[in-house]
Amino acid sequence: MSNMGILEAKRPEFDELLTKIAKYVDEYEITSELALETARYCLMDTLGCGLLALKYPACTKLLGPSVEGAEFRPLGSKIPGTSYQLEPIRGAFNVGAMVRWLDFNDTWLAAEWGHPSDNLGAIWAVSDYISRKNISEGKEPLKVGCVLKAMIKAHEIQGVLALENCFNKVGMDHVLLVRIASSAVSAKLLGCSFEEIRNAISHAFIDGGALRTYRHAPNTGSRKSWAAGDASSRGVDLALKAKSGEMGYPSALSASFWGYEDVKMKGAKLTIPKEFGSYVMENILFKISFPAEFHAQTAVEAALKLHNEVKDRLETIEKIIITTQESGHRIINKVGELANPADRDHCIQYMVAIPLIFGRLVADDYEDNIAKDSRIDKLREKMLVEVDERYTKEYLEADKRSIANAVQVFFKDGSKTQKIEVEYPVGHKRRRNEGIPLLLNKFKENLATKFDPKKAAVIQEICSNQQNLEAMNFNEFSDLFWLG
Repeated sequence: MSNMGILEAKRPEFDELLTKIAKYVDEYEITSELALETARYCLMDTLGCGLLALKYPACTKLLGPSVEGAEFRPLGSKIPGTSYQLEPIRGAFNVGAMVRWLDFNDTWLAAEWGHPSDNLGAIWAVSDYISRKNISEGKEPLKVGCVLKAMIKAHEIQGVLALENCFNKVGMDHVLLVRIASSAVSAKLLGCSFEEIRNAISHAFIDGGALRTYRHAPNTGSRKSWAAGDASSRGVDLALKAKSGEMGYPSALSASFWGYEDVKMKGAKLTIPKEFGSYVMENILFKISFPAEFHAQTAVEAALKLHNEVKDRLETIEKIIITTQESGHRIINKVGELANPADRDHCIQYMVAIPLIFGRLVADDYEDNIAKDSRIDKLREKMLVEVDERYTKEYLEADKRSIANAVQVFFKDGSKTQKIEVEYPVGHKRRRNEGIPLLLNKFKENLATKFDPKKAAVIQEICSNQQNLEAMNFNEFSDLFWLG
């Protein structure tokens, strides 16, 4: 009788990558002052973006408890800018959806793209819940410094996994990395053991990955704005299951035919080119100037520089050439009718047309009342998107990580503007000194959308001092942003 098809039931050793992630979360000590300082700026910026998103009913209709009345007082996670207090799984969805809604917070670009601050949904919700639970039991709450370190680790897990593993090329969305990182750091915050953390991570991979179809034509839609909230809440759920003693799956990645690598990566092995540390937070890209998909940030800046030159000559434009990187071409080069704000903020032509016409690009510019201006689509029809091989090459170089774009306008009379090239956006590490004052002003403006000047000033003062902020009880920090 043939032995073909007989399966070996003996459990293998845990996949090395699962062990490395769990060991990093459980044991690695964050000592980088640069990473901690950057995490403080990241916390401020991410919260500010979430507060700004509360202006939009499309976002707020998704927030609150799963069903009316299902709040969790007094131990629940307080949701910034609202009066909601929720259990941590639903709390993670709320915060995660808010902070990602406007596509205006930090970004990481490599073989895979993503937004590591999306993990704040899980980190905020679990940290607030644990802090309030500890106080009710006569224990110490978590400190904000603990939260900053959790953010650094979540950034690192998501960002290092993105360096060489391209999930989008097999049709999967980058939010799977949010789920993985959120599972890992949530498990640690919940007090899980090394084995429990590793079990949670194995479940996060077994979940597979969401399809990217909601980010791309012809299906671009608002799910891309709450997908990270969904992923971070799932991470909390899996961490809680692991905490309860739920078993893990040693070869979740490598199992023949049934494992993640064979099923989702078409047999490709997941790799990490460097050990986990604090590299990602130290080099994160802040989205400061424009609420636009990051591959278009420098294109918007270039177009803004051309506004005064072209604003009175729009009818005489013959063509507009946008030069970009391969990733930008693949994600946001889009023609035809744009159906909704989510469609528009992932269209490089739309994001160039607005500053050429109006001399700005703000979140409201993606709404229907602006999009109906016929000049926008007329300009889009005149645009050509070209890929520059150097831009593509330097986009991937570790010592550069540029996100270059150029814009040049040609007129019917044969004249043309200068080709405006911007290689690094203002939120890039190479422009950090220029960017931080702008980021702080952005935070101030976002606070003003929900809080009176006195309350906003208190929050700004607390956030301005690294040492004092790190020592603050997290529940007290959370209280500052709550409207209950």
